[in-house]
This record gives sequence, structure tokens and C-alpha cells, in this order.
Amino acid sequence: MDDFVDALTEIVGSEAFKSDAEALQKYGLDWTRFYSPDPVAIVFPTNIEMVQRLVKFANEQKVALVPSGGRTGLSGGCVARNQEVVVSFEKMNRILEFNEDDNTVRVEAGLITGELQAFATSKDLYYPVDFASAGSSQIGGNIATNAGGIKVLRYGLTRDWVAGLKVVTGSGELMHLNKDLVKNATGYDLRHLFIGSEGTLGFIVEATIRLIRKPRDLTVALLAVPAMTDIIAVLRVFRGQVELSAFEFFSEAAVVHVLNHSGLSHPFPSMRANYYVLLEFETDHEAEAMQAFEICSQRKWVVDGVVSQSGQQRESLWRYREDISESITSHTPYKIDVSVRISRVSEFLAAVEQKLIEEYPEFEIIWFGHIGDGNLHLNILKPDDWTIADFKLSCEEVSERVLAIVEQYEGSISAEHGVGLLKRDQLRFTRSEAEIRILKSLKQVFDPNEVMNPGKLLS
Repeated sequence: MDDFVDALTEIVGSEAFKSDAEALQKYGLDWTRFYSPDPVAIVFPTNIEMVQRLVKFANEQKVALVPSGGRTGLSGGCVARNQEVVVSFEKMNRILEFNEDDNTVRVEAGLITGELQAFATSKDLYYPVDFASAGSSQIGGNIATNAGGIKVLRYGLTRDWVAGLKVVTGSGELMHLNKDLVKNATGYDLRHLFIGSEGTLGFIVEATIRLIRKPRDLTVALLAVPAMTDIIAVLRVFRGQVELSAFEFFSEAAVVHVLNHSGLSHPFPSMRANYYVLLEFETDHEAEAMQAFEICSQRKWVVDGVVSQSGQQRESLWRYREDISESITSHTPYKIDVSVRISRVSEFLAAVEQKLIEEYPEFEIIWFGHIGDGNLHLNILKPDDWTIADFKLSCEEVSERVLAIVEQYEGSISAEHGVGLLKRDQLRFTRSEAEIRILKSLKQVFDPNEVMNPGKLLS
């Protein structure tokens, strides 16, 4: 063991090596709380050469490496539970280069998402990939899971903003993928293999990110909707009138948890609806949005609404949606993150709710999601008198039933949280046997000794 520690500290330096119990616990877990961390050490590389040396060392010693970013994932993708070495990128967090002509910025993998957003703003530009964990998640992790968030409806996923990548493969090779080109018709685009690969092919060490013009002033509307079947109708009407940057939904049960956690007042003090829709658009289209609201009100698809009148009120309205995850964390939620085609959302939700009510009436279910892109988050809250082990076991049974419905509706078992450990054995609901076979073959090409985040994504 002493030789092992000496070798690692020789690569990264003694100040960038940790093996104390507190560090092992902190860096061995993500936001998933169903696994016990058991890494052997944590290392903090500061440059690409150091990462390459770590990977080559791992191949020589047959030790596994687990990447660690902001650890905000919800599928166990960066959990270290089998004496792995955790490679934290928090010290590789620099903005390296801004190219004004290309509107791109080259960054290290450990840069915090919110810091990239702030940098874009300082250049009078915009990085549109946004989500509740932007203040702690890192760009490398966002890319490794192809993060989505609240603006996908208008701006797409992380994948759509990556101009180029530098990666260290599982054999220690450094590759510069796509070289930040807009057009590159030279065969397979390996960049897209690493986007969403969850660290199983290699480590993302640098990324070149595209930026765009800032949106004009934004307005948020929060609408009360009595029936789930009406939400897609509301989306259809608003999308026909105005370009939306977000279209989110959540249930009254979710609002109750936010109110209990945050101290906010209910957005509709004199009434309650089963569901709420939060939508965002550029302020100069407010007249068109009001026309859409009137149409939806006349048809009883919407029974009330509030529109932001200031930046502060816009942020306050967003909190009803963005505070949901934090407000239910203490209840050890089991999260099922799925997607189906937008046209099938209503019937899919109805099928899932019927199954849950019939078979699992003891569970409290919290729904929310980016419904404008077909992404739904189902959260099962642990009853107070249940053990975590019993709860996880029951939730895995629930998950199997829900994901069977996902398969029936030709959806995805993971819209944005990744597969990780939590959904690894359920990949069959979304991917065919042929696809899984090819995925495993690709891992062998890039990571022949299986040192890169083994056990995640693929069994």
C-alpha cells in the first residue's frame, strides 16, 4: 500500500492526494444516496499530462479510476464503491481562451457551469444550458452526461454547444476531437461518443464551448392547469404564438414541499390546481403570449395565471420549479428520469399514474419536468418508517414497472441524469441487444483494460 500511495503522490504531488475518511466519503459519492462509498484515494490533477500519467498508472496497476466533477449526478455515475481512485477535476477549472470571431470559449473540465455562464455574460454573450445545480456542477460532468435542463426546448442539450473536446482515453492517449470546427465531413465524429459516455471511455479534460447572443429581457408566466391532459394543449397553443425558452410543469404536491422548505407563499393564494405550468419567453412577445393565455382560459385548459412584472418576480416564480429537488432531498427521493415523445406525454403519464395508484398506494409521488421536451421526473418519497434498504428494493420494483411502460411508449429510461449504477441493469428498456453489444465493443476500443469508471452505464 505504501508503494501505491508513493506512486500516486509522485504523479500529482502530496498536496493533491487525499485518503482521509472525510475526503473518501465526500468525493466517493454523488447526490445518489443508495450506495456506500469505498474509494482507496482521491487525487486532484492540475494539468492534462498529469491525467495521462494517472491513466497509464491505472493500466499498469490494474486499478480503476472514477471521474469526479461537481458530484451533482443522480444515477450513481461517479460513485466509487470498490477501492477505486477518484480523479477530481476541481483544480482543473480555468478559462483558457476566448475567441471573439468564433464566439467560443475553451475551458478545463472542472470549470463550474455557473462560472461559464457568468463569463459569457461578461462578453455580452450567453451560454444557454442551465439547471438547478449550475452553481456546483462542472462542465466536464455536464458533457459526460449530456446535461439538459430548463432551456432545452429552445436551445437544445449540452451536445449542441460543444465545438471540440480534448480527451484522455482509457489507454492514456490524448485526442483533440473535431478541433472546434463548424464543418468537418471526415467520417465518424468521435466527439459525440464522449458526450454522454459517463466517463466510461476516457476523461474529458478540455472543452471548447459555443456561445450565442444574450436573449432579450425575459418574462415568466405561471399557469394553473386542472388536468394533465390539458398541458400539451397549452404547450401547443403557446408554441404557436411565441418562441418559448422554457416550458416546465409540476404538481400541487411538489408546490407543498417547496412551501414547507422555503417559506414562500403559494403562487395562487385563493385556489389550488392539480398541476402548474411555468413558461418563459422574451418580453417583447408578451402580447402574443397573452393571446395564447386567453385561448387556453376560454377552453378551460388554464384556470388562473400570474405573469412576472420584474426581474425579481421572474426569479421568484422560477423558484417554485427550481426548489423542488432541494425541498424533497430530506425524504430520500428515488428518482425516475424518463422521456417520451411530446405527443405521447399525456397518455404516458396517465398510464404510469394508474399503475402506481393501483400497486403502490403507500408511496407519495412527486411529478415535475421539462415537459416541453418530453422529459419527466418521477420522484418517490421514502416513508418515514421505512429503512433505506427496504425502500430501495421496493423502488426498484416500481422502476421496473414504470420503465416497462417507457419501453411500450418507445421512450428513454434516462433523459438527462445518465445511466450510472442506478439504471445500468435497465438499459434494455431503451437499447436493443445489438446496440448494447456495440456499446460494449466501443468501450473495449477506448478502454481495453476497463480502468475507466467500470460498472457504470454498461454491466
